Amino acid sequence: MTTNVTREQALTLLKKYNQEPFHLQHAYTVEAVMRWYARELGFGDEEFWGLCGLLHDVDFEKYPEEHCKRAPKLLEEIGAEEELIHAVCSHGYGICADVEPVHEMEKVLFAADELTGLIGAAARMRPSKSCTDMELSSLKKKFKDKRFAAGCSRDIIRTGAEQLGWELDKLMAMTLEAMKAAESRVEAEMED
Repeated sequence: MTTNVTREQALTLLKKYNQEPFHLQHAYTVEAVMRWYARELGFGDEEFWGLCGLLHDVDFEKYPEEHCKRAPKLLEEIGAEEELIHAVCSHGYGICADVEPVHEMEKVLFAADELTGLIGAAARMRPSKSCTDMELSSLKKKFKDKRFAAGCSRDIIRTGAEQLGWELDKLMAMTLEAMKAAESRVEAEMED
């Protein structure tokens, strides 16, 4: 898949509707994780996968009650094609959207989005404040503790793994690896 949307256009749109550092950091994290997955899974659509990750919550900060419903209109502002709009909206399938993830990239976005939130919360609790020294076993403990990061739906993460046909451990291990690889890039983005 290709896109006519540039990263600069995507960033401008993202920042137009999102100002809170938490939301921007999440967008950068999911972008970097999606780029990692595109490379790791051999798709080569790194730019497209990344832009879907960057823009997946474009409407969430300003329009939380219309999440994934307002996104198509916002994405039209930068001339986003149907594939990009579909991918962005599909990450909310069954929660706030009826757009089903079909492409492998959409399934990865659906699964990894929620999991990045859990990994990020676990990292903030560590003495290092980083996921780079986090083991999969530590993440699995946090996943099992329903009180920890209660806003991160374990059901969505499980459903995402099922949609991909992966074991939950595989999804967790790969997403943790992606976040480790992305951490310094995300920190640099936040400093800019």
